[in-house]
Amino acid sequence: MTIHKEGFSSLALTILFLFVLNALVHFYFPDNHVLRWLTYIFSGVFFLIVLQFFRHPKITVTTDEKMVICPADGKVVVIEEAQETEYLKDKRIQVSIFMSPVNVHVNRNPITGIVKYFKYHPGKYLVAWHPKSSTENERTTVVVETHQGTPVLFRQIAGALARRIVWYVKEGDEVQQSAQFGFIKFGSRVDVFLPLGTKISVNLGETVKGGRTILAELITD
Repeated sequence: MTIHKEGFSSLALTILFLFVLNALVHFYFPDNHVLRWLTYIFSGVFFLIVLQFFRHPKITVTTDEKMVICPADGKVVVIEEAQETEYLKDKRIQVSIFMSPVNVHVNRNPITGIVKYFKYHPGKYLVAWHPKSSTENERTTVVVETHQGTPVLFRQIAGALARRIVWYVKEGDEVQQSAQFGFIKFGSRVDVFLPLGTKISVNLGETVKGGRTILAELITD
């Protein structure tokens, strides 16, 4: 397992903070062995928690142009028909994956195709399961069109803890299924909007893996 590049600055700041904290405890309380050991334990646990946020395990990715692959690790929290109002402007099947702080936070392309639309939206930081988080929180919207002409829209949505969304795509890019398209620091949620009639391959409450779990099967003519 490696550490994702998005974690380098956060880990450096964490190490600096813990170094200063331990130095202050040693300077002001040199004879308080209990406090020193509590500080050591806190420092070790805190560093490991931050470290696991940015883990980047190597995976064997799944690729199949007929399939939609899960864009993130987490739990399926929504499967429903919804009106998509930003780009597609019609009814779609919405599948949402909630990323907890213990999940891997890499986001992966659900399909292969051309990026037809991209937009970043500043916004609020409601909890990720809030009904309005999809439209009011900080988020990105990406639309990729398959080689068969089917558009799939997906969103990175920030939550109460996630304060930085990172993306690596822009309009006109050709993207590969299961390749990285972004990262959400400290977890949150990814929504995928699929054409009506798409065969959904996951269930509510199911734990899924980004780049590996088959989310759905597109129906092509």
